Amino acid sequence: MLWTTPVMPRSVLIIEDDAILARSLAARLEDAVDARVTHVRTFHEGLRVVESSFVDCALIDYKLPDSDGLMGLRIIRQRSPDSSVIMITGAGSEEIAVEAMKLGAADYVVKTGRFLESVTVVVRRALGQRVLRAIQSASCDRPAPAVREEILEAYHRLGIVGDSASMLVAIQLAEDAARSDVGVLIEGDTGTGKELFARAIHSRGARAARAFIAVNCAALPEALVESELFGHVRGSFSGADRDHRGLFLEAAGGTLFLDEVGELSFPAQAKLLRALEDREIRPVGGIRGRSIDVRVIAAGADIRARTAESRFRMDLFHRLHVFPIHLPALRERREEIPRLAQHFLRKIAEAEGKTPLCFDSSTMDALSRYAWPGNVRELQNVIHQLVVSAKVGESIGTSRLPLYLHSPRHPEASSSTLRDIVREVEVATIDARLREHGYHRTATAASLGLTREGLWQKLRQLGVHLPRRIGGSSS
Repeated sequence: MLWTTPVMPRSVLIIEDDAILARSLAARLEDAVDARVTHVRTFHEGLRVVESSFVDCALIDYKLPDSDGLMGLRIIRQRSPDSSVIMITGAGSEEIAVEAMKLGAADYVVKTGRFLESVTVVVRRALGQRVLRAIQSASCDRPAPAVREEILEAYHRLGIVGDSASMLVAIQLAEDAARSDVGVLIEGDTGTGKELFARAIHSRGARAARAFIAVNCAALPEALVESELFGHVRGSFSGADRDHRGLFLEAAGGTLFLDEVGELSFPAQAKLLRALEDREIRPVGGIRGRSIDVRVIAAGADIRARTAESRFRMDLFHRLHVFPIHLPALRERREEIPRLAQHFLRKIAEAEGKTPLCFDSSTMDALSRYAWPGNVRELQNVIHQLVVSAKVGESIGTSRLPLYLHSPRHPEASSSTLRDIVREVEVATIDARLREHGYHRTATAASLGLTREGLWQKLRQLGVHLPRRIGGSSS
């Protein structure tokens, strides 16, 4: 049975004293988001509406005849905590907008020339957040959603393998996000598959026929971030000998995936925020802005922490954090390691022309015990290494494993003592030198400044078993 998103009535309240603007806004929202829209001109009229019937989304102007917007926001959040509240501010009111977000606003929108378009996008996102809360509430009542087999198969074909409770929740959230155009922030440690999920959301959605552009924000040179994202015109700076479209325009109609978005500098964050708010970019050196129609999916490992530490703009965080999806670390779904290992073994062995291959039970036990700080990516790399060194038809034994996987103890990174950490560094260093010297023990010992006997003593002290040298003597 498919775990479906609960269908809830859409009701939008506009608290705005400018009657002409409010009527235009109401008409726009009724068509664009299929909502029942109510308009009032004062805060106290709006409060009566909130207290008499549930409101999915309330838009409140910062300047009202009988209240300031921040006070109104605080009261509505107290009286109706499940309602999404959006603050309407004037240009140059960024500090007010940030304060509104701190008080619990779902979002904010600035009265600019493209105000009606911006409000439509923001309200859609707020309604998406309501759907997300309903999904998460429903997921708390069961160990895992019942996802249709054909959906799991589709995600498997896209490289996403897993049927643990945490993975099923992530897959169902991705499927819900694909059916919408809501902004998505994918959170998870390095190597958990954030780009795979972003590609899945794109390929399962309405924009699948258009471009999917992925960029690692940490790899963008600071001096070229604006040019790479928004483009530039010829002659705008030294070396700009031709026009450059930029990634937002390259992804027009499709999806732009911003990986490691937390690595952007504050100036770059401000420019990205402006582009997302206005749905418009201006190339470096350009005079006129250009409208953009692109879905942005962002990802990072520690965006929340960066925001809390004031290393990432709070307003940008809330702009991106509309529909969050958390990807579990591999150590949190350890029961899936055998299935993942077999998946990578079949896939890589076929690509390398080394089928059939298999693991013996001791190798699978060693893989399952390890903490995998590099997550699925590290597991895939280890399997690739094993396939390259194995022979066709071989049952891969523990002698093929990297030395650090021979250890009987694999402490979780979060509980490692200094002694554990030092030990892991020593094991990894010895392993690297052994491989460098083809498992020649005398040469390895010499490279480490040890005698052959000293190396043996160190290995015994570390409690690891040294695999045989491949293809010859180990002396």
